[in-house]
Amino acid sequence: MLFLVDSSIYIFRAWQSLPVDTVNRFNQTDNAVQGFAETLCHIIETHRPALMVCAFDECFRQGIRNQIYPLYKADRPPAPVELAPQFVRCKQVANALGLTTLGSSLVEADDIIGHFAGEAQQRYTRVTIVSGDKDLAQFVSEKDQYWDLGRHPMASYNDLYKRFKVRPEQIADWLALSGDKSDNIPGVPGVGPATAARLLNKWGDLETLLANLGEVSMMRFRGAPRISRLLYEHKAAIALARSLTGMIADDRLPTGLAACRWNPPATQSIVCALHEIGFEPAHAQRIARRVSPT
Repeated sequence: MLFLVDSSIYIFRAWQSLPVDTVNRFNQTDNAVQGFAETLCHIIETHRPALMVCAFDECFRQGIRNQIYPLYKADRPPAPVELAPQFVRCKQVANALGLTTLGSSLVEADDIIGHFAGEAQQRYTRVTIVSGDKDLAQFVSEKDQYWDLGRHPMASYNDLYKRFKVRPEQIADWLALSGDKSDNIPGVPGVGPATAARLLNKWGDLETLLANLGEVSMMRFRGAPRISRLLYEHKAAIALARSLTGMIADDRLPTGLAACRWNPPATQSIVCALHEIGFEPAHAQRIARRVSPT
């Protein structure tokens, strides 16, 4: 089983849930770092994964999506000043635990996760995607799992179908039609998630849908002719949105699964690394004991 962790979400959640006056031994604000360390420990303690990757967002709105569409994520404020310096230390924590950490100047953590999900699926290795972002559900195959750690139990392919009303592999098409406010991706005006799901359940994918717009007008739901017209009028916008909602490849990422193998360091190595990052000795010892092989 390969665990793919969408790190930024859990860093933000830790920052929101732990007191801002949480500090390390250097008196630096450390709530996100300590909360993220707890998240990683929980995953390792619970599942002892042989393969695990922590994906980080590092393109900072300079990546391929912003080149395609400069307004992508434009509504999101910058990271708070108390949080921004903690991202580097969060990555250092994952490295201290012996985990693979990857970021990219071209693509997002979502794309890194999609890349390795595909690598695993080609090798008949099951995947667990650890995230609370619905976009990443598109990478879940019928043998995989999606885990919104801390909020929802493990979800299967069929669980995701029930939740979103579309199959996981249709998620990118679904978002291209209905839009994604969190990423500032405009959808087709008048086509919400329910209508987009209805269309995709009928036609299977976006390409087939757009090739049959005349027949969309004859579908048995209120406003079908209007929806057919809107889809036709917004074909260019749909194509733009779809270029943003699916995976974008970064050919510089490792291929295969060798880079994903978790090799836990010796307990004392973990303690020393965490101490350098800023953990108090007793806290570093507790973490090391939790993740070290028994």
